[in-house]
Amino acid sequence: MPSAVVSSQGAVTALRFGRLATMGTVAVLILIAGVWASWGTAQHVMLTKGRESGTIEVTRCGAETCSGPYTPISAGSQRRESVVIEKNVAVRKGQTYTVVIKPGSDDVVRSGPAGILYAWVPLGGALLLTSVVVAGGLRRTRVAWVLAGSGVALLTAAFVVV
Repeated sequence: MPSAVVSSQGAVTALRFGRLATMGTVAVLILIAGVWASWGTAQHVMLTKGRESGTIEVTRCGAETCSGPYTPISAGSQRRESVVIEKNVAVRKGQTYTVVIKPGSDDVVRSGPAGILYAWVPLGGALLLTSVVVAGGLRRTRVAWVLAGSGVALLTAAFVVV
């Protein structure tokens, strides 16, 4: 009879390890996806050395994009008749925004604190989702609260600044 107890404990230990490995992998993948989604825009906003920066005065807005003339601020940047910025809740017709031009295109992204925080919004969502996985799957409630708090702080800061 003792061998049945030992094999039952071994199965429980194996299942616990499997759960921890699976949920840990899921949590890490969610965080990687959040960083990956954010980095596409964040790299242009955060690594501005050698990039053209200036302002855009939004004159036209379509369903998904807005456009307007570009006025350079940085040395070596050239004036453009029209550049395109993604339309979102923070971009309004008639407003002027500081922007950075994506290399090799006429697309721009907002710069400064608002641009940086807006670029990292996908990571904020990933932090919130990961907190649920860490709390439920890994049973690490303190770590989950830290992740959730970080995600809420990032999303709130982006909402306030943008």
